[in-house]
Amino acid sequence: MSALLEVDGLTVGYGAAPVLHDVSLTVEPGQIVAVLGANGAGKTTLLRALSGLLPPTRGRVVFDGADLRGIRVERMVRHGIAHVPEGRGVVTELTVDENLRLGGLWRKPQPSLAPIYELFPRLAERRGHLGHQLSGGERQMLALGRALAAQPRLLLLDEPSLGLAPRVTAQIMALLRDLRDRTGLAVLLVEQNVRSALSIADQGIVLSLGRIAARDDAAALADDADLRHAYLGF
Repeated sequence: MSALLEVDGLTVGYGAAPVLHDVSLTVEPGQIVAVLGANGAGKTTLLRALSGLLPPTRGRVVFDGADLRGIRVERMVRHGIAHVPEGRGVVTELTVDENLRLGGLWRKPQPSLAPIYELFPRLAERRGHLGHQLSGGERQMLALGRALAAQPRLLLLDEPSLGLAPRVTAQIMALLRDLRDRTGLAVLLVEQNVRSALSIADQGIVLSLGRIAARDDAAALADDADLRHAYLGF
C-alpha cells in the first residue's frame, strides 16, 4: 500500500531556531500513527508544519502524491487534510450547528450533518447551544466534529485528551479507532496520554528534542520498558 502522507527530511522552527530536525515519516490510508514525547519535543510544531501554518526550512511534505510546499493553509482542507489544534478551538459565539456547518462550508452542496450527530449524540442534544455554553468535553467533540464535517482523508489531531475526564478520553479514542475501521480515515495523533494513544494506534513515533528517537508498531513501543522509561515517563 502506498503512503497517503510522506514526510521527508523535514526541518522547521520559529525564526532562526530549528525545532524539528530532519524528521521523516509516513502515514498509510486507514492508519493511526501516534506521535509521542515530552513537552517541548516538537510534536505540535510537526502538526503545524504539516498543515501549512509553519513553512519548513528544509524537506518535503507529500500528500496523496502532491507536494504541499507553497499550498495556502485554507486550501489544505480541499486536499483532504483537517487539523484539530490543541485547545478545543471553537467559535464560542456560534451555535453547535453553526460551528459544524463551518467545517463543510467549502463543499457544494454542503454535506449533511446527520453523520456527525450520529457520532456525537451529545452534540445533537446541544445543537442550539452556543460554543461558550459547552463543557470541555463537548467542545472537544465539537472541534472533532467540525473537522470531520469537511470529510477529510487525513486528520491531524493535537492533544485531544488534554484536560478531559478519563471517561471522555476513552470515548474519543474509541471513536478514532471506529472511524479508522469503518471509513479508512488516517490519523496522525499527538497525545500526552501515551497509554491511550498506543492502545488505538497502529504505529508509534517518539520525538525527543525535535528528532525521531524511536519508531515501531504501537504494541512493540508499549512493551519496550527501557524506551518507555527513557522517553515516555511510565
